[in-house]
Amino acid sequence: MLWDELPTGRRPGGAPMNVAYHLNRLGCPALPVSAVGNDADGRALLDFLREKGLSTRGVARSSERPTGVVNARIDDRGNAHYTIRQDVAWDEIPLDGEVLALAAASPSLVFGSLAQRSAANRESLARLRAAMPPGALQIFDVNLRAPYDDLALVRSLARGAGVIKCNHEEAALWTGGADMDLEKNARRISLESGVDRICLTAGSHGAGLLLGEMWSQEAGRPVTVVDTVGAGDSFLAALVEGLRAHRPAGEILARACRLGEYVAGQPGATPDYDPGTVFRA
Repeated sequence: MLWDELPTGRRPGGAPMNVAYHLNRLGCPALPVSAVGNDADGRALLDFLREKGLSTRGVARSSERPTGVVNARIDDRGNAHYTIRQDVAWDEIPLDGEVLALAAASPSLVFGSLAQRSAANRESLARLRAAMPPGALQIFDVNLRAPYDDLALVRSLARGAGVIKCNHEEAALWTGGADMDLEKNARRISLESGVDRICLTAGSHGAGLLLGEMWSQEAGRPVTVVDTVGAGDSFLAALVEGLRAHRPAGEILARACRLGEYVAGQPGATPDYDPGTVFRA
């Protein structure tokens, strides 16, 4: 959980919080697990969660580290480029008994690679994953942003996941080349990781989903991009909702693409919207 400093203003952000927000909008109650500072920025983020109907039980308050901030520069195509401040509250996310108890009764866990830049968070995540019940769906959101692009760590985190989601550029890095063939790279990642559900996104070109041996692909639709901040997080939320609801692969991809496109056309990562209206578009 952090603040995105955008050219259009300061907005709540952070991939896990964004995903939790969109899951909640899609009817899947979600508990964000993070940390904020014991400062005005942290209190404002907690107020944002409450305002949006999200629980704050999983958010620790740090008296030693400030709330995280990311400076985002938007290029002339609407793509965001980030400067992520270090040694902030979300670099050390503690887990209390209540969070672990909630994990033990949860059907799914979404976790990302970026927060694993700290050893403390890697330990917390391992405890959280171990607390999940047998059969729970663990979704790994790969987020490679230099200098936080340790492929050995990504490969380690992928072990035991039920779903891997990344973009086409991250997939190409993972597979060791410049090949942008979504299906080929999805199958390579699946073979290497042992994970049989792989979702790769490709921005305006849409996305693809490998479920076992079956490959499905959805084309992107034209959108007037305001900024791409949070578009991938909204896509991931729709992917998770679709998998949990056992929707057909084509429907999952179509819904995820439409929501990601909608968010790319709005300022910031957490716009208000009616899911029914977005999915009818």
